Amino acid sequence: MCLCTKVIVVWRELRRREQRIMEALSRGSPDAVLRCRCKVILGLVQGSSPTTIAAGGLCSSSQVYRVAHRFVGQGLAGLADRSEDNGENKVTESDELELLAVLAGSSRDYDYLRPTWTQELLVRVLAAQTGITVSVTTMSRLLKRHRVRLGRPKPIVGCPWPKSRRMRRLQIRRLIRGLGPDDVAVYEDEVDIHLNPKIGPDWMLPGQQKTVLTPGQNQKRYLAGALDAHTGKLTWVEGERKNSTLFLILIHRLVTVSYKSARRIRIILDNFKIHDSR
Repeated sequence: MCLCTKVIVVWRELRRREQRIMEALSRGSPDAVLRCRCKVILGLVQGSSPTTIAAGGLCSSSQVYRVAHRFVGQGLAGLADRSEDNGENKVTESDELELLAVLAGSSRDYDYLRPTWTQELLVRVLAAQTGITVSVTTMSRLLKRHRVRLGRPKPIVGCPWPKSRRMRRLQIRRLIRGLGPDDVAVYEDEVDIHLNPKIGPDWMLPGQQKTVLTPGQNQKRYLAGALDAHTGKLTWVEGERKNSTLFLILIHRLVTVSYKSARRIRIILDNFKIHDSR
């Protein structure tokens, strides 16, 4: 009797409830290995040969034969994972915590030149920190268990400002901390308001392209605002052009409306040309 026939015989000896359980496990089991084994048995029951199942990319031919022999010899219990008989895990909970602590830093903290981690490098560092040497496959399982994802780090640079500019920033902070009861400090800047919506990537069905309604001819409005460094109060004005008139209107509003009782108003701003033109 060929192997496929033996599998079919054992399948027919199962109760209907056991057959439904195996069918459900082949579709929705959280264990990918168990899902694969159930699919192999169902494929053999439906008449597929081991070569056909292996050609479909589910697993290798040798694995199909191993699963089939275990099913014929032990029935449904033969599909269960036997890893619980392997004894205690080599990697303890404290070792896993040490791995997470290593991942929180950079490989450069451990005197390596590369700035990012590889699984091989994690294996090496974990062995140095805990004395436990694991395989790359085990390291992959540990990372997956703790939902550690493989992403692209964000490159950053050090502060490019010269020392004089950094000192000016510190002077601004000292100025704000030392304001008197009748003094005010505000941060001032301008912004452009576009009526055309900003169009970014969107999810679309195959063969379709979404449309976004726009006003046609783009129109702009310009705002100048001053943010109180202490209270967060925002004073703003609107204009049709971003020029010195817009800046002067904002100053007039600060002096006559927002802070008319202040002894001195300190305005912190950039070197935009409208701030010092005639």
